[in-house]
This record gives sequence, C-alpha cells and structure tokens, in this order.
Amino acid sequence: MAAAAAAGPSPGSGPGDSPEGPEGEAPERRRKAHGMLKLYYGLSEGEAAGRPAGPDPLDPTDLNGAHFDPEVYLDKLRRECPLAQLMDSETDMVRQIRALDSDMQTLVYENYNKFISATDTIRKMKNDFRKMEDEMDRLATNMAVITDFSARISATLQDRHERITKLAGVHALLRKLQFLFELPSRLTKCVELGAYGQAVRYQGRAQAVLQQYQHLPSFRAIQDDCRVITARLAQQLRQRFREGGSGAPEQAECVELLLALGEPAEELCEEFLAHARGRLEKELRSLEAELGPSPPAPDVLEFTDHGGSGFVGGLCQVAAAYQELFAAQGPAGAEKLAAFARELGSRYFALVERRLAQEQGGGDNSLLVRALDRFHRRLRAPGALLAAAGLADAATEIVERVARERLGHHLQGLRAAFLGCLTDVRQALAAPRVAGKEGPGLAELLANVASSILSHIKASLAAVHLFTAKEVSFSNKPYFRGEFCSQGVREGLIVGFIRSMCQTAQSFCDSPGEKGGATPPALLLLLSRLCLDYETATISYILTLTDEQFLVQDQFPVTPVSTLCAEARETARRLLTHYVKVQGLVISQMLRKSVETRDWLSTLEPRNVRAVMKRVVEDTTAIDVQVGLLYEEGVRKAQSSDSSKRTFSVYSSSRQQGRYAPSYTPSAPMDTNLLSNIQKLFSERIDVFSPVEFNKVSVLTGIIKISLKTLLECVRLRTFGRFGLQQVQVDCHFLQLYLWRFVADEELVHLLLDEVVASAALRCPDPVPMEPSVVEVICERG
Repeated sequence: MAAAAAAGPSPGSGPGDSPEGPEGEAPERRRKAHGMLKLYYGLSEGEAAGRPAGPDPLDPTDLNGAHFDPEVYLDKLRRECPLAQLMDSETDMVRQIRALDSDMQTLVYENYNKFISATDTIRKMKNDFRKMEDEMDRLATNMAVITDFSARISATLQDRHERITKLAGVHALLRKLQFLFELPSRLTKCVELGAYGQAVRYQGRAQAVLQQYQHLPSFRAIQDDCRVITARLAQQLRQRFREGGSGAPEQAECVELLLALGEPAEELCEEFLAHARGRLEKELRSLEAELGPSPPAPDVLEFTDHGGSGFVGGLCQVAAAYQELFAAQGPAGAEKLAAFARELGSRYFALVERRLAQEQGGGDNSLLVRALDRFHRRLRAPGALLAAAGLADAATEIVERVARERLGHHLQGLRAAFLGCLTDVRQALAAPRVAGKEGPGLAELLANVASSILSHIKASLAAVHLFTAKEVSFSNKPYFRGEFCSQGVREGLIVGFIRSMCQTAQSFCDSPGEKGGATPPALLLLLSRLCLDYETATISYILTLTDEQFLVQDQFPVTPVSTLCAEARETARRLLTHYVKVQGLVISQMLRKSVETRDWLSTLEPRNVRAVMKRVVEDTTAIDVQVGLLYEEGVRKAQSSDSSKRTFSVYSSSRQQGRYAPSYTPSAPMDTNLLSNIQKLFSERIDVFSPVEFNKVSVLTGIIKISLKTLLECVRLRTFGRFGLQQVQVDCHFLQLYLWRFVADEELVHLLLDEVVASAALRCPDPVPMEPSVVEVICERG
C-alpha cells in the first residue's frame, strides 16, 4: 500500500525497499521540515496537530510524536483497521504529505531573499572581524609604547613639577597682596569714573581678608583707607538714589549696591517704596488728565494700553525689584509691598472704571471687550507677583461689573426698540389715507414689529456673546462660564425683556381715562397677536438660541419656557379682552346716545331704519375685517337656513302677539310683566363679559354682546310710545338681519334683541307692534 510504502518497509519487502533507500528517506525529511516549521512558528506538539497533546508523549504510534515508530504504527493499522479504513488512511496521509510539501516550498520561496541576505552578512562579518583583530593588535602595541614614554617623562619631570607648583602658589599670593595694596587707588578711580558696581565688587572681594588681618599695621592702614572711600561711595549712591531722575532698574541697582555696602535694609526699603510711589503717581496723574473735560478723551482701548504700559508695567518692575532686593525682610516686607500695591491699584481701578463708564452709550461691545481683555491681561503679572494685594481679583470684579452694566444697557435698548416699534405702529395707524393708496395693513405691521424685535434681540445676543469668546482672557472665569450666561444673559436680558414687553403691553389695558383710553384698538389687537405668536413659537426659539450660544449651566435656576409662554398667553388674552371692551364701548356709546337723545313718546311712525343702526352694522363689519387680518375664523354653531328672518318670527310669535294684542287692558301690564319674569327664569343666562378666545368669531361675539346689552339697559331707562316701540322693532329686526352672521351662536342675538323689544313693550303705554311684513319691507328698503 502507498501508506506502508511511505512510512517504512512492510513484511516480505525486498532488500531494495529498506528504510535507507530513497523512498524511506523522503518521509523522514518531511517530518524534519515539519518540525522546523513548528519551531519557526513557536508551536508545541499539541498545538501543531490542532489538538491537545496525547496522554502518552512516548507513544510510538503517534504520527506527530517525537518517538514515532513506523513499523509499530503499520502493525497496529493492519491489526485494527479493515481494508477500507486502510485506504482512507493512505489517502489522508498522501494529502498531508502534499500539504507539507507545499508549505515547505512556500516557506523557502518567501524567505529565499532573507537566506541570501543572511549568508552575505555572515560572509562580510567574517572579513570585518579579521580586519578588526589586526587593528586591535596594532592599537595594543601603540598603547604600550605610549605608556612607556609617559612613565619615563613623569619620572624625569617630577622634581621640576614640585618646584613649579610652589612658585605658582607664591605668585598667586603676591597677586593677592598686590590687589590689596592697590585697592584704595582702584576704589578711588572707580568712584571718579562712576563705576560704582565695580567698586563694590572690589570691596566685597577684599573685605574678608582685611577683616582677618586687621591686627597687622599694613593691612589696618589699607582697611582705614577703604572705609573712607566706601563711605564716600555710599554717599554718592544715596544722592543718586534720592534724585529719582533715573528709572526703576537704575534705582534698584543703587539699592542693591547700598545693601552690599552694609546700609540698613529697613531704611532703604522705605526710601525705595517712596520713590516708586512718586513715579507711579505721576502715571496716575497722566491718566487722570486724559479723563478731563478739556482735551478729547482717547478711546477706551488707547486708555487701557496707556495705563497698562505705564502704571501696570511700572508696578510690575517695582514689585519684582522689591522682592529681589528685600527678600530678607520676610512676611513683614511682603505685607508692606502688598499694602503699597493695593493702595495705588485701587486708585488706578477707579480711573479705569470712570473711563469705562463713558462707554456705556454705544451698542457695539467689540472695542470695549478688547479694552477689558487687555486690561485683564496686563494685570496677570502683578496679580501673580502680588497675590496678597488681590489685584487680579479686583480686575476681574471690574470686568464683571462692566459686563452686568452692558447687560442692563442692552435690556434698556431692547425696551426702547420695542417702544419705538409701538410708536411707528401708532403713526402708521393714525396716518391719513391718501386716495387710491392703501397704507400698511395690520398683518404687515405685525410682521414688521416681530422681525424688528427679533433682529434687535439677535444683535444684543451677538454683542454680549463677545464677553464669552475663547480668545478673551477672562472668558474662562467662573462668572462668565456660569452666572453671566444663565442669570445675566438668559434671565436678566432675554427673560427680562420678554416680561418687560408683556408688562408694557398689559399697561395698555388700563381703565379708560388713564393710559388705555388713548390706545388705538388696532394696536391692542396687534399686541395681542404678537404676544400669542411669542407664546406659540418665538419664546421657545429665542431661548433655544440663547442656550445654544451661551451653554447655560444646569445648576443655576432658570425660568422654564412653559412659564414664559403662559405669561405671554395671559397677556394676549388680557389685550384681546380689552380690545373687545374698547370696541364694544365705542358701539355702545353710539347706541346709548341714539336712545337717550330721542323722544320716544312723540316719535313719528317709522318709515326707515335709523342711521345709527346702519352705522353699527358698518362698524361691526369693519371690526370683523380688522380682526380677520390677524386671527382665524373660529367655530360657529350650525346656522339655520332662515337666520335673516328669524328675528321677525320671534317678534310675531304667539307669545309676542298675545303681549302686543289690541285687546290690551289696563290690567294686562302686570300680567305681561309677570309672564316676562317667568320666561326669564327659564331662559338661558347670557354672560356678557365671558372669556374671549383667540379667534374672530369669539371677538365679534363679545363686542356684539356688550353692544346689545348696552342697548337693552338704555331701553329699560326710557318710556316708549306706540311708534317708538315700532321703531325699536324695526331697528332690532335690521340688526338681526346682519349681526347674526358675526357671532358663534345666532340664538344669542335672537335672545338679546328679543329682550330689547320686550323691554320696550313693557315700557310702552300702548304696545301695538308693527306688522311683520311691514317691518321686512322697511328693513329691506333701508
């Protein structure tokens, strides 16, 4: 079999088929190659086989084991496996052999270049190592020769080296003695030339030696001469320091030299701060002069640059020099410097606040924010040097106050813009209409007001957003990351303006005779629609825009959107209710005057509808058109097909005919009054001042209820003759013909007009109604 031939000789095979032959060597080579592959990839015996290692690693029948014996394996196969399984084993073994051959070839092909490169490298390394060994031998020989020469030279020069060392020490000592003997003359020359620093260094180098050997007469004389010269030097340094004409670095140098000469540090500290105060106060006076009324004040950016480069820069130099010179003073000296900086810094801050207060008029914050940024940046250095003085915190407080003032300024600007829009609307409503040219309608005025207010809000948000820009130095402060965004911008500016707008709009709802009496009704209607639009969409949009731009922090309490929307809706409701009252009052005044100024007892037989009733219908139609420009239609109850004639049928019903019958007797009024009162008990109660909904039908219904209720009350105060009653009947029928289409429920008009005619009949001595057909003819003709 092929498997037996591949694994080893089988019983009965010839001598040419021994394992030492070519056929027996091939499987051995393949196993070796497989072992090399396992070694290359770091696989164990069990891992290479794809399964865990067998229980007995010395098993001779394990193909993948190190102790595999082909003879034993073949004997086991022949004993245990049938022919079919032997054939399958042979096929599987051939497949594995081919796979191993393929893997071996692939391994050789992939690593051929590496093998060649490694061979070349090994060959070169052999050649290089041979050359390196020769060079190392030559180097060792040369080092031995050099060592020998060095030992002989050291032995030859040993005596001379000791003598040279001694002579060098004597020469150095002589140079020091020469320096000491020449010291007075050197000090004198340095003082004459103004080289004070060099003189102090000479004195410092020789002071310890002179102090040590002052018992020797020669050294004592040198020391006395040096003291005299040093005293004169200290006097000149003090004179130069007190003159104060030089700058801070020169004066700091003078103080440093005086301290090196042993002058008292406390006295020098006081004088140093006094001179520094003079220079810094000069800078403050220069800044104050720029704020005077006579010369034109520079812009705020130039002012802060001047103050930063002059006063703040000088203060930094003074603080740095003081801390370097008087570090030995300890906490007392540090507190003295902090008090000095705190006092002058407060005066500087007062001047800066005065200048910043002059910038509160404009609407653009860019220049102001740049000035505040430079002001804040300049004070970082002195704030770090003088932490105890609190300059950085004071500067941050100034920036925060200015930011709050700007928020208040923008809030006032938004309020003024809103009032300006209302003034423009008033002028547009009051402007005379030119023939053939229509003025702007309410819808157009509303759109103009809404867009103008929204643009002003966006401009204000953009202006105050500069305070939180990343490139601004103070934008990372806690105030500008939290409170400024939430309490300042969102609550103080946006929410404050929306509430102010609602309060301003509600102020037009005052009682007549106060502010509300002069308010055009169209303005009330426009404001109510504006507040309603804010409640439905604008407030949510503005607050979302604010939250996105300023990243309002959640830990600060803010007004919910629903609360603001509820306030705006309540304002819109109050305005619309007041509009209904005002328009109802206008029509009611016409009806009241028309009733009170007429003699109803002696009036003539009616031939037409009174002009005031036509005016009422015209005004109601105009109001319907006006409200329809801003509000939707609304919902009406189902109307009957004969609504225009229903009033007449009510007046000509059996109940009314009995009331107005010719057989009216003196005892009839009491019975009629009793019947009327009984009827009112069972009739539906009419709420004249019921809440107004946001639609045209509800508004017109409220106006008509107020008008007809006024007409009813005026009729109750008069006495009517027969023709007066008939005139009321004609007028009411005319109103019924036109007013029913404006209200939500036409029964409302029927009931109110029925009450008007019934009240007139109750107050008529001779209540004879007009024939229904005649009433219709008069109304149609009118």
